[in-house]
Amino acid sequence: MEPFRIHILGCGSALPTLKHYATSQIVELREKLFMIDCGEGTQIQLRRSKIRFTKLGAIFISHLHGDHCFGLIGLISTFGLLGRTAALHVYAPKELEGMLHAQIELFCHGLEFEVVFHAVDTTRTAVVYEDRSLTVETIPLQHRIPRCGYLFREKPTLPHIRSDMIDFYRIPVSQINNIKSGADWTTDEGEFIPNVRLVSPPDRPRSYAYCSDTRYIPTLHRLVEGADCLYHEATYTHDLLSRARLYYHSTARQAATVARDAHVSKLLLGHYSARYDDEQTLLLEARSVFPPSFLSYEGAIFDV
Repeated sequence: MEPFRIHILGCGSALPTLKHYATSQIVELREKLFMIDCGEGTQIQLRRSKIRFTKLGAIFISHLHGDHCFGLIGLISTFGLLGRTAALHVYAPKELEGMLHAQIELFCHGLEFEVVFHAVDTTRTAVVYEDRSLTVETIPLQHRIPRCGYLFREKPTLPHIRSDMIDFYRIPVSQINNIKSGADWTTDEGEFIPNVRLVSPPDRPRSYAYCSDTRYIPTLHRLVEGADCLYHEATYTHDLLSRARLYYHSTARQAATVARDAHVSKLLLGHYSARYDDEQTLLLEARSVFPPSFLSYEGAIFDV
């Protein structure tokens, strides 16, 4: 099975601390790299993670609060210094476009690569990116300004051809893809071999849902139903529910409720308030509702 991993570069909230970097993640799927959010310090974290800058093809910005996008222009500038030539695609709320182009003109004049901006409608669910391996669709969320999450869905793959059948029936390499696509096989002696005997089922497509920043949405589970992995902000513990409501954030219990109702396989918590010296209180609260909950932290890598 091809790798499908989440690399946590930063999982803090708006107030900078010495413990956590601002929000940023890398989604790795079939040797492609995608970034979600780009807070301050992201490019430092990229170097620490030893992730290759050149393989990053697209950046998805959830909303225009600084802890989710202040690192973007610095990263673009660094790409220029590194001699990047491949286009960089940025998906973000439309309000960023003018400011981003102005920053590029001021700080990154003479880039040898194109920054392609894609305005995202944060109010509806829509596929905003697609290639041969996956689709990325928006998840409308509720915060103090327009914002959305992103759902990464792996596309179905072909069945696996059985190596023992290749050897036994002397199937040439030139016919392997045809058999994966559903073709039967006839041996040189005229024996008919149905496709079902030649292949094993394909790997089940996987999915990853990213939901931060947002207040608790009772219907959100419908949009992330059955995801293999869900990242949901858990800024506060539930004793600060009134504060969470005021600032349109969620508690760990609410994040776990979404995960439970969506029947996801795994919940990652993040976007921690700077008030917590030990996020174990958040984890314990989440696990009381949804046991397969985990704390994200800088440098962590989670398999989807």
